[in-house]
Amino acid sequence: MLIAIAGALIISTSGPLVRLSEVSPATSALFRCAYAVPPMLVLAWLERRRLGPMPLRALVPAWAAGVVFAFDLLFWHHAIDYVGAGLATVLGNLQVFLVAFAAWAVFKERPATRLMVATPVVFAGVVLISGVFDSAAYGRDPVMGVLAGVATSVSYAAFLLLMKAGPGRSAGPLAHATVVATVAIALLSPVFGGADLVPEWPAHGWLLVLALGPQVLGWSLITYSLPRQPAALTALLLLVQPMTTVALSAVALGERPSALQLAGCAVIVLGVLYGSRSRGPSPGGRRRPSREEEAEQVLPG
Repeated sequence: MLIAIAGALIISTSGPLVRLSEVSPATSALFRCAYAVPPMLVLAWLERRRLGPMPLRALVPAWAAGVVFAFDLLFWHHAIDYVGAGLATVLGNLQVFLVAFAAWAVFKERPATRLMVATPVVFAGVVLISGVFDSAAYGRDPVMGVLAGVATSVSYAAFLLLMKAGPGRSAGPLAHATVVATVAIALLSPVFGGADLVPEWPAHGWLLVLALGPQVLGWSLITYSLPRQPAALTALLLLVQPMTTVALSAVALGERPSALQLAGCAVIVLGVLYGSRSRGPSPGGRRRPSREEEAEQVLPG
């Protein structure tokens, strides 16, 4: 349990580290992946030694996941620029709902009743964060921040579904996806404001910490621990990670969301917690988790 909580706390620093780097969204997205490639390749090599080479059929979904992960990071880093690290991270929790309804459309897996009830409540929280009814809303452009945040969740949901289509490994597919995402971000960066390819310090010091901390260490701890923990811990982490980011952003960056935006944060987090509670096993035995329940076990950021 302590490993999972440590992983969630490390991941919660992602947004603040992006802001502290003070570079363009495309630059931070690019180097976040690029600096993470070498350690991810080492982890993939260790996994290969233990389990053998990845089957060729697993490469296509991993590469496709890398492309959508590039969009995920580009949209999310723009959301941070528009509405701040704390609110952007809360908006990233919407992937639980999007995966559920995508699975309903594609795989005919009807979402749990709790999740369907929570959906309009959560999106009411999104409206509050957008500031459309709030003259004191925090952020350079809260409406664009919400749009970028929702686009982040759509991309992230696609990433999760593609990664689930893989061979049941973690390091190998993620390493392939990270390499492809790095190349895709470099190619897409002109459309997203451009990336500065010349490293400058201390900006790239923060980006290096972002890559080695949340991207590699945080994700490794979460990936290792969550399959070994009860579902109640997953719900706790869904609360800990975004709320810790909001608190860190307030203390370290001076972000001050309005009262309505904070209310929107609370509505989203509580709605996600309510909607993502796992259903119990059927009377006939243990039920296989649905895709939205599997998606709950991967944190945004």
